[in-house]
Amino acid sequence: MCYNATSSRSPFLRMRDAGLEMDMLEDLETLQFEYGIQEEDHSWLYLLGRSHGLMTKACAHATFFCKLLHNLRKSLQEKQTSRCRLAGLREDTPDDDALKVGIIGGGHLGKQLAHTLLQLVPIPADSLRISTRRPEALDEFTKLGIQCFYHNSSLVEWANVIFLCCLPSQLSNICAEIQTSLGKACIVYSFVAAVPLPRLKLLLNHTNVLRPQYQCVEDLASIWGANKEITAALQDPVILQATCPYSPAGGIILNIKWLEGVFYAAINVCTEKDMPHSQVLQLLNELFLAKHFEGCEKDRVSFQKFQAQDFVSKAYAKNLSRKRPFPWFDLTAVQLKETPFSQYLSHSTTFQDNLTHLYCDSFGITLTKEQEPEVSTGFSSQ
Repeated sequence: MCYNATSSRSPFLRMRDAGLEMDMLEDLETLQFEYGIQEEDHSWLYLLGRSHGLMTKACAHATFFCKLLHNLRKSLQEKQTSRCRLAGLREDTPDDDALKVGIIGGGHLGKQLAHTLLQLVPIPADSLRISTRRPEALDEFTKLGIQCFYHNSSLVEWANVIFLCCLPSQLSNICAEIQTSLGKACIVYSFVAAVPLPRLKLLLNHTNVLRPQYQCVEDLASIWGANKEITAALQDPVILQATCPYSPAGGIILNIKWLEGVFYAAINVCTEKDMPHSQVLQLLNELFLAKHFEGCEKDRVSFQKFQAQDFVSKAYAKNLSRKRPFPWFDLTAVQLKETPFSQYLSHSTTFQDNLTHLYCDSFGITLTKEQEPEVSTGFSSQ
């Protein structure tokens, strides 16, 4: 009878040894993607890095957005609970207002996004669902307790945020399928690069739509790599800083109109709850400004808190009573036109620095003064 020493060892030890083996092989030249490529074709390898960089940056920004929404809804829930206790009313259960995220599309981008949201927001498995034509191919997520199916309209009815991770050729049919199921407050976040915002608005018959836009420069940096998992890449301080909304590092630049859309989307979440605009401003100040200006007298003096005229015209703000909510904002218009907040974002370098720190902190990385990245105002889509 043969005795297999390996089989008698614990699963943990076998996994550890497998990990050590992978570490030993990681930098082996013959196992690298580039090894089998002819020398005359090496000039095309930058496309691989660009693709990975775009996906890394896109997943990072989606994660940051979901973190903000999660924190916002948590704050709203706490304020609602406090009001209910004071009025002697029944409190909602904590899960009533938990952020629910749906992903349409189970391809490479959809899978990477799901992994990133699960690990880095982190979104609980029961708050994330995926609709795809081949749900049987998503066993890795099903085993984690995530519902994977093929029913786009039911996903849209359930979710607060929908990520479109489909091919451009599939988009028209998907939009036709889901548009009647979209609630006004549901945020549709599109990764379909070939379809512009006006077309998305038309296809969906919906204005609560976000679409980040990226521009690649010619001298694309090699920091992105091509083999590193996105969740691991976003724990690397150099890569994370390159994904900061205002950073041009890495050669991929985000159109900063996306950030305007993020703020107005947050306001819409509060408006849907009929929250007075004065309380919305207080909440935004707590979420975005409080952390890095506590105990810093110089910054407190030079940095102004958000005011109503930062988001609406001065004339509208003047007639806005404290108890009235903000109006409902068309996010597609926000990302295509100048808004009062455009001026705020472009002129307040103190806010840009604060946002960079907040962004990195949300991923568990604290920047020192020396690590602060170069700031870019983004590119214009107009």
